[in-house]
Amino acid sequence: MYGLKERDLDYIGKALKAIPSIVEGVIFGSRAMGNYKPGSDIDLAVKGEGVTRQEVIRLSDMLNEVYPIPFVVDVVHYDSIVSEGLKRHIDQVGCIVYGKDHES
Repeated sequence: MYGLKERDLDYIGKALKAIPSIVEGVIFGSRAMGNYKPGSDIDLAVKGEGVTRQEVIRLSDMLNEVYPIPFVVDVVHYDSIVSEGLKRHIDQVGCIVYGKDHES
């Protein structure tokens, strides 16, 4: 799924769950659209009103330094995005990979 192993998605879910203010994680970009290439990064938007810049940095560090995910993970806080086009893209093609309302 998204050109990622189940293990990679599990790592992403664990990292997102470690930050309580994050209520949803959404993969967008080429991986969500299915036109990724080998080595494509993972674009990840996080949602949650209380998410701070420091938490986004902490999440990025976990995903890029702690967990052995073989791709760069670019993390953005959805509410901090100023480009309406990017928000629209995330809303239209984004794939929810973590959500507190539908945790397994």
